[in-house]
Amino acid sequence: MIRKIVGVIALSAINLFIGCEDVNHTEIEPLEFQLSDNLTIDKNGFYHLSIDTTKWQTFHRISGRVVRSGDPVNIIKFGWVSTHFWTIGDTLGYVVENTGNSELWYIGYDTTYITWFDGFEVPIINQSSYSDEDGEVNTMIAPVRTMRGDTATIHYGFWDNWRYEDTYGDFKIIFD
Repeated sequence: MIRKIVGVIALSAINLFIGCEDVNHTEIEPLEFQLSDNLTIDKNGFYHLSIDTTKWQTFHRISGRVVRSGDPVNIIKFGWVSTHFWTIGDTLGYVVENTGNSELWYIGYDTTYITWFDGFEVPIINQSSYSDEDGEVNTMIAPVRTMRGDTATIHYGFWDNWRYEDTYGDFKIIFD
């Protein structure tokens, strides 16, 4: 009986050391980012965005898709940076305080100018975004009308926590 128990313990110990080998050596494919074609692209690979000169800023959504082996990947954080920014002047805007009278007319009695942002640099692109369950990634870009004719470089990056690696890229947008 004791011999059986010792035999079972010895056999279990041998199986423990031999049976723990990882036989699944499949390689995890890297993440791929595909920029959507919601901007026109020229023969040199530059994207083009028409600037609306009747407004201070032109808002545009930049979209793409992140996939692994062709399948969408959810919740990948992207960082975005642009070579362009603009500086706020002496007044960002103003606030008018109103009150009403007995005849329900609004009366503006005080105007406060917002000046504490003077000299503040404003990036033209949102700095981070996440992929959704379809792998779609979006960020907003908002160049100002004085940037018409400029070429901005948009840099992006993301971290693949399955492969422990960063991926970086960039593309150029000409503001027409």
